Amino acid sequence: MRRLVRILDGNIFALSEENGDMVFGPVNPSGLFAFDTRFLSTWRLTLDGEELHPLAVHDPSYFEIRFFLVPGHPTHYVDAKTSVIRERWISDSSFTERLTVLNHTGEPVEHVLRIDVDSDFAPIYNVVWPQASQLRGYREVSDGRLRLGYRRERFHRVTDVRTSEPGHVDERGLTFRVRLDRQGKWSTMLQVKSLVLRPDGRDVREPLGQSPSQGAARSRRPAGEHGDQLHHDLRRWLAAAPRLSCDWTPLTTTYQRGLADLAGLRFSSLALPGETMPAAGLPWSATLIGRDSLLTSYQALPFVPELAATTLRLIALFQGSVLDDYRDEEPGKMLNEIRYGEMAAFEERPQSPYYGGADVTPLFVVLLDEYERWTGDAALVRDLEDAARAALHWIDEYGDLRGDGYLWYQPRNERSGAKNHCWKDSPEAICYPDGRLPGLPRATCELQGYVYDAKRRGARLARELWSDPAYADRLEREAEDLKQRFNRDFWIRDGGYFALALGPDGDQVDALASNMGHLLWSGIVADAKAEAVTAHLLGPRLFSGWGVRTLATGQVSYNPLGYHVGTVWPFDNSLIAAGLRRYGFRREAGVIAEAVIDAAQHFAGRMPESFAGYDRSLTRYPVPYPAANSPQASATGATFLLLRTLLGLEPYGEHLVVHPEIPERFGRIELLDIRGRWGRMDAIGNARPAKP
Repeated sequence: MRRLVRILDGNIFALSEENGDMVFGPVNPSGLFAFDTRFLSTWRLTLDGEELHPLAVHDPSYFEIRFFLVPGHPTHYVDAKTSVIRERWISDSSFTERLTVLNHTGEPVEHVLRIDVDSDFAPIYNVVWPQASQLRGYREVSDGRLRLGYRRERFHRVTDVRTSEPGHVDERGLTFRVRLDRQGKWSTMLQVKSLVLRPDGRDVREPLGQSPSQGAARSRRPAGEHGDQLHHDLRRWLAAAPRLSCDWTPLTTTYQRGLADLAGLRFSSLALPGETMPAAGLPWSATLIGRDSLLTSYQALPFVPELAATTLRLIALFQGSVLDDYRDEEPGKMLNEIRYGEMAAFEERPQSPYYGGADVTPLFVVLLDEYERWTGDAALVRDLEDAARAALHWIDEYGDLRGDGYLWYQPRNERSGAKNHCWKDSPEAICYPDGRLPGLPRATCELQGYVYDAKRRGARLARELWSDPAYADRLEREAEDLKQRFNRDFWIRDGGYFALALGPDGDQVDALASNMGHLLWSGIVADAKAEAVTAHLLGPRLFSGWGVRTLATGQVSYNPLGYHVGTVWPFDNSLIAAGLRRYGFRREAGVIAEAVIDAAQHFAGRMPESFAGYDRSLTRYPVPYPAANSPQASATGATFLLLRTLLGLEPYGEHLVVHPEIPERFGRIELLDIRGRWGRMDAIGNARPAKP
């Protein structure tokens, strides 16, 4: 089975075949990517004209990988006389590869080593549809280096390729004639820089005020220094996080993998250089996506709280200020996504930025409150008071399209915008049990829960930090009124569950879906209804044995491999488990936590974005979803929120309350040095004894 391998460093990442090659072709997402653009579409190594094949691939960290290769097809019967090692790492805007050729014979040998190089400069959206020609592309060979460029008006991208050892450079790549002594070796260092150029020829990532000569000096830093800095940064990142030990190894494996993946997903925005926040995922979502960054920051608060501060500041910086139909922008609304590629730059797609997400705005207020509860950072809450008030105002002014107190969405951009403005944003995700799609506008159930939570939290901030008790009282009244109406209008009496949504006429879109688990997380569910909701979430139609499906079996649209109509999403399950815990269903929360963490072991400890919703008894293992992002930020964050749920971690004033409820399989869990407004604290819990 074909497998792509990857390395990443937030703003830049590479996908390649198992031999390290990046091959241009139909339906092939391999390449070197930065700023939503593919800077390398071909990076192919041959030895004497022969393709190389992998003996082993070693990826010790998210930003480095090693390929151990031999020419031809390796067999058990013929010893390789020559081998090649490709050592690759990635950092900042650079891709570096050290090639080492080894002679395993007792005689001198000569080889021709060739690297074929090309770039289609395709936007990330279009990498699976390769273009036949680049009308605006150019190639330059000078001073022993190759530059591939693409220019369209002010949009200018350049791939700069250099080598440490002399070789022949042409417009299609680099050739080295290598002579090796007996048992000898030869090595060269190749460096590829992705340049995003302004009209003055400087890279947009150069710090403001830095001269071109300073930028050039920085680019000439030895490649090894970048690798050393990344190793140091990763060690510091891991050391700052709480230390975990658990009797059940899969939890510690997934936790460590999650911390490393989250480190790799950090990126710095041009608007806040030097500060990092989580990108949504690779390969398709290596950018700021509002809901993913907010939810991931929420999940990771007890472990890496600094991500939340940057996320909040950056999303507030892009808060909507005008009515813009093309971008679905409205005053007070928070952005859903931003892209930097060619299609966004020339408004062929609206992500520059795009505001087509109704959930991002209330989630901003939720995270702002939760961040202060954990960190005590009142200064940030006061700095963002205007943004939070504008967000709450947007909910009532623009979100309430029908004037009934609910949050609705209807795309302003009906041509190229998203059809669904909730986390299940695929076109078929919001449906009736018989497969029909409701008209617009739509009010999905979880949006109402987010609004309820945002108003409750906004009231706390207004009362305790903004010195506005009258505003706090008003928000609390509105939240309570919403809760009462919601439990009346969304409740399906005959089924004992909440409707997925309301349609444009106020009718119930009565599909049985995972969304109602988010209602428990938000607290909008009336206590008397929580048990029935829990029974459905853990029932056979929704619970696969590996987690809660996005859509229940038995409905026309159900598909175990459907993106939002039957797959299992770890982030979705982490919110559901937290909600179950909130309503006192601690054992049920543990069932979900155990299932999802167990599933991750079939993905080498990495939480996938989603996986198939087949019943566990049918497949015996979780089946991958073929087009899932990996790693994906909110899936990575699921481990952290599930761990918080198992240990019952809740901040109350200056104290952290620990109330563990741990399934037997986990044994003992120790989480040490949890950072917060209390300083550092340990949380320890033992599994409950099994019932006879």
